[in-house]
Parts: sequence; structure tokens; C-alpha cells
Amino acid sequence: MSGHSKWATIHRKKGLIDAERGKVFQKLAKEIQVAAKGTNGDPDMNPGLRMVIEKARSANMPKDNIQKAIDKAIGSNQDVNYDSIRYEGYAPSGIAIMIDCLTDNKNRTAMLVRSTLTKYGGNLGTDGSVSYLFKRLGVIELEANQDFDNVMELAILGSAIDCLDKGDTYLIYTEPDDFLNCKKTLEENNITSFLTSEVTYVANNLISLSEEDTEKVMKLITALEDIDDVLNVYHNLDI
Repeated sequence: MSGHSKWATIHRKKGLIDAERGKVFQKLAKEIQVAAKGTNGDPDMNPGLRMVIEKARSANMPKDNIQKAIDKAIGSNQDVNYDSIRYEGYAPSGIAIMIDCLTDNKNRTAMLVRSTLTKYGGNLGTDGSVSYLFKRLGVIELEANQDFDNVMELAILGSAIDCLDKGDTYLIYTEPDDFLNCKKTLEENNITSFLTSEVTYVANNLISLSEEDTEKVMKLITALEDIDDVLNVYHNLDI
């Protein structure tokens, strides 16, 4: 439906406009700091840091910002103390959601997440209530500006497990451990039109809703993403 296409476009490009760019970069910097903490800041020696940097690059985060976040984490006089928290629950119409947070104040984050869910018709669930509905995968989204068969062949060479032609974009899925190798294989063959590239959680099955109900769910997801402590919101809504 047209409403689903509209929301998919908005969601994919969220953070690219000037009004949101700073907030997106701030959250990415926090992720980079956590990944770099306790290391020498060399991404070649830290696959976790490397994957977060790839995510930041796909969001067009400037190199200087990335390096500043690394330097802050490894600086002798700097201390990075964030707790990782995951909340699970439901959006309107029974859509499953997982909310990953990094916070220096658990009580504040819990209050903000809970109140936002309540305000937009969602509710918290117990640990494990929806996580089984998702799988951790590497996801590479490309502009559909090259021959799909060629892209698919290269992706498979890089150990991709699935490639989809979505019309205006191509989606490539990998196991988490194969994500960096797959992206490198594409880049070495001059395929660099990445829209997104990250290791994330993907729903095993998607649920389609009416345009009206989709809008209600997306308003909740957008409100959750606007919370500073929230890094990612995963869901099984088909948009």
C-alpha cells in the first residue's frame, strides 16, 4: 500500500535531514565510545568497533566525529560509563517491538520508554516476550542502480545468505560474522551506493496492517527513536 511505501521511505531516510542529523550522530558516537572502551581504538583489531564505524559511515557521519568518539573512549582522562538495556513489548495492533538503549541513568530511561509506550498505545512485555521473533543479521541496502544479478553474484561470493530486489533498492542479508567480508567484496567491485549497512535485528516474519494502523505504529516507533537513550527500535511491521 502507498502508506507502507511512504513510511518505509521516511524511516530509511530518518536522521538525514539537518534537524535530526545531530541527534543521530550523538547516538552513533555513544555506540562508538562503548565499542572502543578498553581498547586502543584500532577497528582492525576490534570487529565490534569496526561494525559500528561502518554503521556510522552509512549514516554519513563525518570522519572527524567518528575519530573524536574513539578518542573520547580511549583517552586517559575520559571515562565512558553506559549501561546497555533492552526493553521488549508491543505496539498497537500487537506489533512486536524491541528497544535497545545505552544510558547513564536506568531509571530515567525506563520512565521515558514506559511513558512513551503508554502515550502511543503500546505496552511493555517481559524479557524474552518478543525477542524470539527476531534474528541478528548483517543488512546491506543498496540503491538499485546496477544489474541485480551482478550484485547478487558478488554478494553470494561474500557469503550473503539472501539477496532481494525491492524495486528501487536491493537488500542483502548475511550472518553477522560475514557482514564485513560481504561489504568489502562489494566495495572492491565498485559497488558503493549503500543506503544502510549494519548488523541489526530482523523480524522472522512481517505483519501487514492497514494504512491507518501502520501510521499509529510508526508514530510510536518515531517517538521512541526520539528518546536520546534509545539506540534502535526493532519491529515486525511490514512497511
